Parts: sequence; structure tokens; C-alpha cells
Amino acid sequence: MALLEICCYSVACAVEAQTKGADRIELCAAPQEGGLTPSFGVLKSARQKVSIPVHPIIRPRGGDFCYTDGEFAAMLEDVRLVRELGFPGLVIGILNAEGDVDMPRMREVMTAAGPLAVTFHRAFDMCAFPLKAFENLRELGVARILTSGQQSSAEKGLSLIRELIATDNAPTIMAGAGVRAGNLPLFLEAGVKEVHSSAGQWVPSVMQYRNPGLSMSTDADADEYSRYAVNGESVAEMKAIVAGYPR
Repeated sequence: MALLEICCYSVACAVEAQTKGADRIELCAAPQEGGLTPSFGVLKSARQKVSIPVHPIIRPRGGDFCYTDGEFAAMLEDVRLVRELGFPGLVIGILNAEGDVDMPRMREVMTAAGPLAVTFHRAFDMCAFPLKAFENLRELGVARILTSGQQSSAEKGLSLIRELIATDNAPTIMAGAGVRAGNLPLFLEAGVKEVHSSAGQWVPSVMQYRNPGLSMSTDADADEYSRYAVNGESVAEMKAIVAGYPR
């Protein structure tokens, strides 16, 4: 049976996803940035309240995946912290300026991670040469690659995903980006063994008083009175599809 990973932006959402049948959680902060490293407090709470595997993302900022020396040093510290807290895995991705996997830095990450399962996230989709990146990641020994097949959605990138999963003795290919109940059978039919979904929705803030003349965001159009949360029923629907798919 395929494994269902849900991307969660809070411990409460991780608990909800677990209750509705998720097999693993990718734990992040900052959905509008595409996922950043959760705080120490959130990490500790997740260890206490979630019993299925939780893999925190290690990403110090939004934007590209080519980091300064200071950013990389902070990432290594976060890798060590995640390991010390007892998480079974983590999610990370580092590229060089040419769009290749940054092999020297990723080797340092793998050493710092030790026995943890390392997922190389969608930085893979920003690589200049995906097959070269795939071979690099296989050499490093990462556990899996999260990818949309270098397209705007995993459904559009299914051709490359199929090509990658056909390789023996390689990292697990986990399809992610736009994966929902409606297209989940496409990935299962393609032989994908792991799927990744946020299964989420924007929900309104409980704040009643709102100051219309002031914003805490540099984005004038940002909605600061909503938050991204897991839709438990969507998780349950996806889990039912996975569980009912012929093995």
C-alpha cells in the first residue's frame, strides 16, 4: 500500500492528519514561504503529541535553495537539533549557483543527520539537470526525493516521475504538488509508492477586532486574518483511496 504523507504547518494539524489516517507528517512553518523550519517549541510539542513519523523541514528562509555560509551553518545546527530530539527523519535541499545539488554541503548534512531518513525536497524541481541530480542524490544515500517532476504540479510532471521510479536501487520517489483525492489514482496507477499532500485549506481567523489601516506584512495584498490548516476529511478521503487501491 502506498504511503500518505501530509504537510502540516502546526502541531494541531499534524494531530488531525494523524487521526484521519496519515502515515507520516512533514512539519513546517510559514506556508506562504513554501515551508520553513519549525520553532524549537513546535518541534518539542510535535514529539510529545504525534505518534506517527514526523519529518521536520530544514529551510531557513523562503526563495531559492542556494544558501550563504551563515544560513548553511544554521541549517546544520537545526539538523543536529532534530536528531537530538529523536525525530526519525528530516526534509532538506541545497543547490549550488549552477542549479546542481550542492554535494559538499549535502555530504555534511548526511553526516550530521546520521541515521535519520533524509528527504530531498522540491529543490530537486529547481535543478538544471534532473537526471544528474537524481544520480547525485542516489550517491548521497538520501531516503527519498519529493518532486513534482519539475512541473508546476505532479500531475503535469508525471512523465518524469515515471522515469525516476523505474530505476532500481534508488531513492524512493514521492510525488507532491497538487496531489489531491481527485487525481490520486493517477499516481497509484503509475506505481508511485509515496504521495505528499497538504490536504489543506485557508480558514478565517477568530479575531473579531481588525485594524483596517495597518498590516504586519510587507505584502499589501496579504490576508493576515486567515491561516492554512489541514482538512481532515480530505486526508481521510485520500487514505481511503490508497487503502482501496489494488496492490
